[in-house]
Amino acid sequence: MFRLLLLFSVFALAAARTAASPLPGYAHTAWNGQRGAPSDVLQFTQTPDGWLWLSSPNGLFRFDGVDFQRMDSVQGHRLRSASVLGLLTTRDGRLWVGDRFGGISVFGARRMSVFTETEGLPRGAVMTMTEGPDGSVWAATSTGLAYLAPGAARFQRVGRQEGLPEARTRQVLFGRGGRQWVSVEGGIYYRDPGQAGYRRAWPYIDMMAMAEAPDGTLWGSDGVDKHYRVLTRPPPGNPAPLAELGGNGALFDRDGNMWILKVDALERRQAPYVGQAADARRLTKATGLSGPLPQTAFEDREGNLWIGTSAGLDRLRRTRMRSLPVEKAFDRPGVIGDAREGVIIGDWRQPVRRYSPGGAIETLEQMRLSCAYRARDGSLWLANNQERRVRSPSGAVTRLPHPEHLRGLDIQAMTVDGAGRMWASVSRQGVFLIEDGDWRKAGGLQGMPDGTATALATDRAGRVWAGYLRNRIALIDGARVQVFGQDDGLDLGNVQSLLADGPRLWAGGQNGLAWYDGQRWHSVRPADGQVFRGISGMARTAAGELWLHGSDGVTRIAAADLEHLVRVPGQPLSYERFNALDGLVGSAEQLRPLPSLTQSQDGRLWFASASDVSSIDPARIARNRLAPPVEILSLRSGEISHPVRNGLQLPTGSRDLQIAYTALGLAVPERVNFRYKLEGVDERWQNAGTRREAFYTNLRPGAYRFQVLAANEDGVWNEAGATLELQIPPRFVETGWFTMLLVLLGAMLLAGLYWLRMRHLTFRMRDLMQERLAERQRIARGLHDTLLQSVQGLIIFFDNQASKLPLDSEERGKVEQTLELADALMSEGRDCISDLRAASEPEDLGQRLIQYGSVMLHDRFQATIHGEPRVLVPRVYEEVHAIAREALFNAARHAHACQVQLILDYRPDALIVMVRDNGCGIPPTQSPACGPPGHYGLVGMRERAAAIGAAYTLVSAPGKGTSAHLEVPGERAYPGQRSAALFTRLLQRRRAAGPG
Repeated sequence: MFRLLLLFSVFALAAARTAASPLPGYAHTAWNGQRGAPSDVLQFTQTPDGWLWLSSPNGLFRFDGVDFQRMDSVQGHRLRSASVLGLLTTRDGRLWVGDRFGGISVFGARRMSVFTETEGLPRGAVMTMTEGPDGSVWAATSTGLAYLAPGAARFQRVGRQEGLPEARTRQVLFGRGGRQWVSVEGGIYYRDPGQAGYRRAWPYIDMMAMAEAPDGTLWGSDGVDKHYRVLTRPPPGNPAPLAELGGNGALFDRDGNMWILKVDALERRQAPYVGQAADARRLTKATGLSGPLPQTAFEDREGNLWIGTSAGLDRLRRTRMRSLPVEKAFDRPGVIGDAREGVIIGDWRQPVRRYSPGGAIETLEQMRLSCAYRARDGSLWLANNQERRVRSPSGAVTRLPHPEHLRGLDIQAMTVDGAGRMWASVSRQGVFLIEDGDWRKAGGLQGMPDGTATALATDRAGRVWAGYLRNRIALIDGARVQVFGQDDGLDLGNVQSLLADGPRLWAGGQNGLAWYDGQRWHSVRPADGQVFRGISGMARTAAGELWLHGSDGVTRIAAADLEHLVRVPGQPLSYERFNALDGLVGSAEQLRPLPSLTQSQDGRLWFASASDVSSIDPARIARNRLAPPVEILSLRSGEISHPVRNGLQLPTGSRDLQIAYTALGLAVPERVNFRYKLEGVDERWQNAGTRREAFYTNLRPGAYRFQVLAANEDGVWNEAGATLELQIPPRFVETGWFTMLLVLLGAMLLAGLYWLRMRHLTFRMRDLMQERLAERQRIARGLHDTLLQSVQGLIIFFDNQASKLPLDSEERGKVEQTLELADALMSEGRDCISDLRAASEPEDLGQRLIQYGSVMLHDRFQATIHGEPRVLVPRVYEEVHAIAREALFNAARHAHACQVQLILDYRPDALIVMVRDNGCGIPPTQSPACGPPGHYGLVGMRERAAAIGAAYTLVSAPGKGTSAHLEVPGERAYPGQRSAALFTRLLQRRRAAGPG
């Protein structure tokens, strides 16, 4: 009982706080200093870039839909004065600003022009400015009227010569037919196209503001509280003027509504503007107007209406959803679509009534409504806690009281099955089958869930579906009951709404939306990761759209997206959301009466909240087709703000960016979405949602390009967006010069280390060489003191013996021949000792080999040297010398040749050594590579050649002589020739490869 009283108290308080909207179909926003808004707004204009400009005694302001900015300068040019009054945007996009104390400033293409009395402008305040059909600009000032012809540099005064008083001029208006109207102190004057002079219009009284209706009627205000029809000539009889409307100014919007500025209110009237059909409605300070004295009105390019008052400004925009206008707020209304058009509504306090879209109201039943149901035969069922009433299509009403034991209990839901029987859910009792006045709980079926069914529905097969609390749905198919729950894929929490949709069944609940395909349940996953919360009403339109009413507002799912979901279950579902910004008041009811959404016969959808009923025509949803202009407002790096211009170069060392941007969508700026990308950092677009700033940190030096795009409330993107190119210069340590310096220092360090290493190796090699030379000297001493001395002794001995033999004896000749050979051996021994004792610089190779060959072969020896003799690498010198000596020795000892030739060729890229003879050659039984057994001269020659990387060839044939050929590459033979030899080889390869 306590819970019921508490619930009732909450409902009562909610209903008491809700007031009827003074302007149905419009969303109203007022600014009284919020977000920097000015007070005492005098005039508005809108430039092509989308900015809304406002003049006030406090200065010039501009507005992007979110924030107001006071402008001391425009496009980099400082304003002449902070007290501005007249505003105009011409067709060429220039902004004209009139000064309260005289003068006009014109801004366009980043240029500023100024017109004063010097340029022919009348002195005094510039009240208003108007552009003529030919592009001329007319300035109404406090001392008269003047115009600036297209391309002219001076204003031309218009006055008595043209029949116009030279007095305070308030406004110039060009009518649809080209007629010019001028409001001057004392009356209104007009001039038709082609005429030179002005004539006074009727009535002949002082009037200030003018406005032309869509039918061409000109309305003039006396500036106090009266509006008159303005005529070119007085009516017959010249009667006294009669004011038909109040107000001191007016504006006709694009829909033909007349908005009248009154001293204490804004009044909207519909054609014909006079009489009951005008449906006059007011917005006052008591109902939310920003202040008294509405003094200016303006309609922007998106159709928003702007009102300037003495205390601030107001915006009125058409909403997509329209609240039903009623004098008294509803209290938990239940809705059911009418069989014709409109909706039937009943609540806890008022009778059940039929409401037409035009506002007509018809009372149907005097009863409190807790549930309503439209049967397939057109019958309307209404129920509460005492009875059910059924209205046949003919209008006949039958009352059906509840059984005694169920009186006082509300009907939660009703449906009629395929057999024509009614199923009703009774609060706290469960589901009953009502047949011939008999109420049978659960229809006498086994397996029905306990408790109240929050929703009932009948599918096209005539089966009954029942949704329950705690995530349960029951299917009643004849005598069989099937209950679905968590194990069947349901995750809805409390089930609050069911919709039979052909072969499918949709179920909405506390935690989302699901559908049954005849085999299994599928959960619906919104594309943005949100949840469809508290769905208590659903409808499918003739166009195939699915509409939901839930805790977060109204959701529209397009037919194409819905069909894709059915084809590919589990895919993220796109949707469109309507909420308070679209005129929806409150949120969907979660308990009773349900469902909270219904569809009338004309296709209009009706949504019930705690105290309001809103509607929308899904076939005629107003759309904003204008992509919002995008502009980058500011850029900060660190604590420093920088001007926004392309090619901006930030200070050295900048690492972070804070970029503020905006989009000039004035209708629903809360729904303007952005995406941006910083080229050089972002690989793809960043979705910023409604956020109007971008942040970047830890940026590297380089060139960057920032681009931002925006979409309006209907998803229309401005694909051009706004861009900003900027550069972050590197510090010295981040430049290429610094990198080169590091590379150079590294190279120098490596070179130094290499030099130290080579020095160490040089010293080490020098030490080794000294050790080697010492060892060579020791060996040389040993050879000299032992072998050579012994041989010398033998030579002396044999020489003494030979002297004792007869000169012509054969034995003496043999001994002398042997002695000559011994002398040669001694000579070779001395040479070896000389070699061992030689310094690091060897003798010339050619000379040594020629000397050796001459001793061994005498006149059989011939030597040829090509090229300039060059210094050889010591090791190469030693090995080549040994190989050549071995070849000469073999030729002298074994070849029996009459001619032995030595050829040395010092080529740039190689050293060539060749020894050839015309002797007997190597016998066939011996291998040219190995030589005879026990002899290793030929083997040694080949091994020595391999040790120095030389190419060695030995060619021999019996009776045809022998040729030994040795080729040492230049980079191995000559000191310091490696790089040159490498270049030579590459060049030879390139030549060999040929062109291309």
